[in-house]
Amino acid sequence: MGKSGLIIAFWVILMSAGAAQTQPVQRKFTRQDYIEKYKYLAVKEMLISGVPASITLAQGLLESGDGNSTLALKANNHFGIKCHGDWEGNKYYMDDDRKGECFRVYESVFDSYRDHSEFLKTRERYAELFTLKRTDYKAWARGLKKAGYATNPDYPQLLIKIIEDNNLHQYDEMSEVPENVENDYAKADTRPDKKEKTAGESEFTISTGREIQMHPNHIKFVVAKAGDNFGTFEKLYEVRKWQLTKYNDLPDNYRFQGGETVFLQPKRNRAKEDFHFVVEGETMKSISQQYGIKLKKLYRKNHMTPGTQPQPGQKLWLRKIKPE
Repeated sequence: MGKSGLIIAFWVILMSAGAAQTQPVQRKFTRQDYIEKYKYLAVKEMLISGVPASITLAQGLLESGDGNSTLALKANNHFGIKCHGDWEGNKYYMDDDRKGECFRVYESVFDSYRDHSEFLKTRERYAELFTLKRTDYKAWARGLKKAGYATNPDYPQLLIKIIEDNNLHQYDEMSEVPENVENDYAKADTRPDKKEKTAGESEFTISTGREIQMHPNHIKFVVAKAGDNFGTFEKLYEVRKWQLTKYNDLPDNYRFQGGETVFLQPKRNRAKEDFHFVVEGETMKSISQQYGIKLKKLYRKNHMTPGTQPQPGQKLWLRKIKPE
């Protein structure tokens, strides 16, 4: 190599070294960073699902390594939830209890938190947890281990220590999310292969776009529009699919019709009115929606077999049980 070649090579090495020095190093989350960033998201999930905010935060901290784990960074999976048979989204494979296990991939951290709540709320093996007080974080921690959430025998103690060391149980006492909090954390997306969201875009800041009304039986509801689906109401009103199907007695594959009532809260055990006389075309379901009374209660009050339909002119009892 000639003298000019040596000079060029020297400058290439020098410039490369300088560029490497100027590359920004991504600072790792500290535990306090994580808590500050996601505490109100955990509270929001608690108010919707019933999972204590302290438990959600402690699990997120433990499972994601304070938000720094490979699974959290590459898949936005903060709770170590595996694919299981019902997962239809993207997948990420890594070694865990076994080699090459499948984990769920989320579009955002918000989706990870939401799916964590759904995962616990909709699986039978966790049902007993929801009989506990949401302020009893120790019982919840032990219950998660008993239900098989984690294989580590020390899992409850690890969660309890995180909660107590960081005073996370204070969030279990909250009845609402402060109106003036910043919601940027709700749209956080740390996956390097995802483009940044535009300014102001967030899955957590909700603009309803239509009025929430109050049924005479004191139940919040909205009127469906043509083209609405479960995702529409979930985004607009922060109500889950399982809640909508339960509150409105709907199948999982239901398609909403424009103009129909969609309850955002559970219907009541009885109506304000005493009776209803059936007219042509009415069903037990439509009457249940009309009066805001639970469908199963309507059947029981009238000694009818679930699934059967009333006859035109039939008198239905709405408040008291029909005399034998």
